[in-house]
Amino acid sequence: MRAEFHLIDTHLHLDFDAFDADRDEVVARAVAAGVTKMITIGISRETSRRAVALAEQYEAVYAAVGIHPNEADEWDEAVRAELRELAAHPKVVAIGEIGLDYYWDRVPHERQQAVFRAQLDLAAELGLPVVIHDREAHADVLRVVREWVTEVPAGERKGVFHCFSGDEEMARQALDLGFFIGVDGPVTFKNARRLQALVAALPLERLLVETDAPFLTPHPYRGKRNEPAYVRLVAEKVAALHGVSPAEVARTTTQNAVRLFSKLSGALEQETS
Repeated sequence: MRAEFHLIDTHLHLDFDAFDADRDEVVARAVAAGVTKMITIGISRETSRRAVALAEQYEAVYAAVGIHPNEADEWDEAVRAELRELAAHPKVVAIGEIGLDYYWDRVPHERQQAVFRAQLDLAAELGLPVVIHDREAHADVLRVVREWVTEVPAGERKGVFHCFSGDEEMARQALDLGFFIGVDGPVTFKNARRLQALVAALPLERLLVETDAPFLTPHPYRGKRNEPAYVRLVAEKVAALHGVSPAEVARTTTQNAVRLFSKLSGALEQETS
């Protein structure tokens, strides 16, 4: 059955072993549900390689490559060179997932910040957007991004704050810096009133829908494995919060994704021609 609207899941981890038993079926279910494009995200050297391989394997899958803050100790010049090489692939649309994570605190903060900044600079060099991870590091993430933005030409500094967890003031600052806000499964949770109020207050033209699969499964599947087909549940909740149709959210967030991840535009033009 033809889906009544189409979506892009802008953040998932398709290479994770949670999908080893049925990865083909997961992708097929997503496409059948109208998720015509999905971006699988690298968090290390090895997972970035796997993300690119999956983008080559599945027509609907694209990739981002980068070093997550919890893996920042692996960063060196050889990793930088490999990421630069991987990013040249026509289906690599961003540098990410990069940023700061003070929740797990596995890597010293100074090291995380240095690696974050190095990857921001790499993204600017390559003309690619960034996918930013921020967990309990709001002030430092904003500081690093703001410093970077002041030094980089406007056309080369764009990205998304993935799975946004800050408050409305931080969101407004991120928007002022030219970034998008990623919305995930927690927006569907019954007790997520603060997040729901935040998403309702932000302009739809600056939101992206994500799953972060296999994590952060939306209601009513919370507690089970997440998968990209469930991004429709995120879109439906965003639609309810904004008082518009799910089709309108799908149309707008797809346009947003193409604006940010410009390598997607050619694929969507081919789809509709």
